Amino acid sequence: MQKDNSLSMKGRILSILKEKNSIVSGEKLSSELGISRVSIWKHIHKLREFGYDIETTPNGYKLVNSPDVLFPWEFPGRESKILYFPELTSTMDVARDLARDKCPDFTVVIAGRQTKGRGRLKRVWHSSEGGLYFTVIIRPQIPPVFSSRVNFAASLTLVRTLRKLYGVEAMVKWPNDIMVNGKKVAGMLSEMEAEADIVTFINVGIGINVNNDPTHEEFEAISLKKITGNQISRKKLLKEFLNEFENKVDVESLEKVIPEWKHYTMTLGRHVKIVTNQEVSVGLADDVDENGALVLKLKNGSTKKIIHGDCFH
Repeated sequence: MQKDNSLSMKGRILSILKEKNSIVSGEKLSSELGISRVSIWKHIHKLREFGYDIETTPNGYKLVNSPDVLFPWEFPGRESKILYFPELTSTMDVARDLARDKCPDFTVVIAGRQTKGRGRLKRVWHSSEGGLYFTVIIRPQIPPVFSSRVNFAASLTLVRTLRKLYGVEAMVKWPNDIMVNGKKVAGMLSEMEAEADIVTFINVGIGINVNNDPTHEEFEAISLKKITGNQISRKKLLKEFLNEFENKVDVESLEKVIPEWKHYTMTLGRHVKIVTNQEVSVGLADDVDENGALVLKLKNGSTKKIIHGDCFH
């Protein structure tokens, strides 16, 4: 990772070039940013190496095109907490080490692709180029019993973000798969550690099928590009999600997240099969309790609470 001021400076240069949308002289950039023209040139040169199409003319620089790559400077105000890697085994693995090493709250680990992405119940999450794969490290001041509410806050936020940005009828399948037209567009995985009665950290890993084609590995999956017919900006999607999610993980918001989540679920009122490592349960999905457990009404009339598992409608 580069130093924070270097990350911020690249972001500021890009911001000026985007705002002007025309040729900006090196002298003007130097004056506005308080650094030498040689430093400006070095930053421009590095940005070109990263894939930014910046035209050089006798009168200055012009930004022609930006890559859809999730560099820290693309998230103004978050640069020091964004870690981007072109390739990782898993963002969850890196995030766990960072969390245990006392990294700041709301640190985000992003991968261009994952070679060993994980889903629930130790399944593989296929993570090819064009998708969005990241883990958010959260340090909420809550007891462990409330930790699952963070997952519900994440899935609720993502559903609302997809609806807002792309007008798609995104829904949640318990516990936190995101579905559009009955096909899976995103999945989540979380890990928690606690000391005594307070959560130390919760890592929420999210994989979203954006511009990749997941159907080669998962027949019942779909991408946002396929749904909308358009190339999707991962930068815009992640920026919107992080801004909204950060507002959802305070104690007051977490207290009312389950009732809000129920408005977007496609699971309640349906007959379902829940599979865990220990058992298979079948019944009517009757409710979700205050901490996210699924209340299953069984054939004999009794009810059963299930905390986690794969849900099949």
